[in-house]
Amino acid sequence: MARIRRALVSVSDKTGIVEFARGLNRLGVEIVSTGGTAKVLQEAGIPVRPISELTGFPEMMDGRVKTLHPKVHGGLLALRDNPQHMKDVEENAIELIDLVVVNLYPFEATIAKSDCTLEEAIENIDIGGPTMLRSAAKNYRYVGVVVDPADYSLVLRELETSGELSAQTRDILCAKTFRATADYDAAIDRYLSGKLAEEKILRLKYTKGEVLRYGENWHQRATFYRNEGVTEPCAGNVEQLHGKQMSYNNYVDADGALEAIKELGNTMGVAVVKHTNPCGYATGETLREALEAAWQGDPVSAFGSIVACTVPVDLTTAEFLEKKFVEILVAPGYEKQALSFLKNKSKNLRILQIPPISSGQAGKYTYRHIIGGILEQERDTSLYQEWKVATQSGFPEEKKLLAEFAWKAVKHTKSNAIVLAREYKPRQFQVIGMGAGQPNRIDSLQKLAITKAHENLKEICGEKNIEREMSELVMASDAFFPFEDIILVAAENGIRYIVQPGGSLRDDQGIATANRVGISMVFTGMRHFLH
Repeated sequence: MARIRRALVSVSDKTGIVEFARGLNRLGVEIVSTGGTAKVLQEAGIPVRPISELTGFPEMMDGRVKTLHPKVHGGLLALRDNPQHMKDVEENAIELIDLVVVNLYPFEATIAKSDCTLEEAIENIDIGGPTMLRSAAKNYRYVGVVVDPADYSLVLRELETSGELSAQTRDILCAKTFRATADYDAAIDRYLSGKLAEEKILRLKYTKGEVLRYGENWHQRATFYRNEGVTEPCAGNVEQLHGKQMSYNNYVDADGALEAIKELGNTMGVAVVKHTNPCGYATGETLREALEAAWQGDPVSAFGSIVACTVPVDLTTAEFLEKKFVEILVAPGYEKQALSFLKNKSKNLRILQIPPISSGQAGKYTYRHIIGGILEQERDTSLYQEWKVATQSGFPEEKKLLAEFAWKAVKHTKSNAIVLAREYKPRQFQVIGMGAGQPNRIDSLQKLAITKAHENLKEICGEKNIEREMSELVMASDAFFPFEDIILVAAENGIRYIVQPGGSLRDDQGIATANRVGISMVFTGMRHFLH
C-alpha cells in the first residue's frame, strides 16, 4: 500500500468537501483541483494547486476539457511496482496521484426537471469525472478513490491513523466507484434511448445479495437482493431480530402479508397469510383481539403461517401465539417483554421488524420476471373509483365500513377471489370465509368461501345461528360477474350484500337478478386482479 501524498479533488456535490480537504491539508496532502471546486477550497483558505499547473494545459471549451490528459491518467494508472511504468512516469515528468475525490455532474437531477431540454441534459453528461474514477478504481491497489461524500470521514480517519488506506477500504471504495459509474451510465442510457432512439430501456439495481436457506423448493438455490432506495415498510427493509435464516417463500409470503396490512393503516389489524393469501384478516380494539379474530378465519391454514401486525406487539398478543406454530411474525416493533417471550417460545420463529406502517415513500412500480422478459406495471394503490349502489335495495350505510374492509381483503387475495367478511363486534371486522386462486369464481364462492364460512360460524356462533350470521355478511369479489350464477349462489346461501367492480357487458342482467332475489349490490368501478 502507498501513502497518500497527492489528491485530485473535483466534485459537483460540494457537501462536506471543505472539511474533508482541510483534513487532507492538515495531513500534508497536496490538493490538485479544478474549476468550481478549486474556487470553493481557495475561498475557504485551503491551499490548492490548479489542474492546469499539473497538466501544463489550460481548462478549455467551457470546462469540457480539463482532466483528459496523460499527466492526469498516467498519474492514476501507473503501477508503482512495474519498472516500465515507473520509467515512463519519470521520462514524461508525470506526477503520481494517490487519491481521487470525484462526484459527477447531476445528470439525473437535471433530467428530472419538467423544463429540462435535450441540450441541457447533454451538457450535464460528465466525461472527465467518470474517466478519472474508472482510472483510479482500476488501479485501486495504489490509488484511493472516493465517489461518495459519506466516505470522507472513513478515509480521513484511516489517513490520520496510518497515512494509508487499508486494503479492505480500497477494495470497498473500488467496487463502490464502478457501481456509481455504472448507475450513471445506465441513467444516461435510459434517457437518451428514449429521446434519441424512441426505445424504452429498463435497468434495475438491487444490492446486498443474501443467500437464502433454499428457493421455492428445497432443491433450488436462491438469493435475495435489496432495493436500497425503498423507504416504505416492506420485505426488503425488514430487520430480523430472531429465528432461522429466511427462505425464498418466506420473503414472498412476508411481502403478501405486509401489503395486506398496509391497507389497514395504523388501526389495530392483523393479517394471517398462507401462500400469499390472507386466510385470516381482522381488526380489533386491541392487537390481541385482532389476532384472535384473524386466526378464527381459518385456524387450519394458519398452521405454519406468516402473521403481520399493523402496530407493535405487546405481551398479551405474543402470549396468544404460545402454542401456535407460526413461521414468521412481522410488526413495526415489539415491547421488551413480548420480544423476550417470543424468543423463548421458539428458536426457529423468525421475528421481523419493519418501520411504522405509514412511514416512507411508496414505490410507484412493481416488476415480475417471466422467462425471456420482465413486466412492469404501476402498483395497485387505490381502493375504489366510485361507490355506486346498483340495485333497488339500497346498500345500508351501516354496512359500508364492513364492505370497505371486505374490499381491502379481496384486493390482496389471489384471483379469482371471493371474500366473506363479518362485523364480529361494533366497528371491528374479520374475514370469515375466503376463496382464492380458482379457475372460476363459482368454485371460489360455493366450494371454498361459503364452506369455510359455515365451518367457522358453526364453531364461533353455533349451528343454529349460521343462517342469521350469513345474512349479515358482506361478500366481495375482485372482478365483475359475467353471468348471474354467482349472484344466485350467494342468495341461496343467505348473502344479502355484495361489493364488486361492475363493468361487465351483462351488468344489467346481474342487477336484475340481484333485484329479484333481494340482494343489495355496490359497484366500485375498480377491479383488483392479483395473479
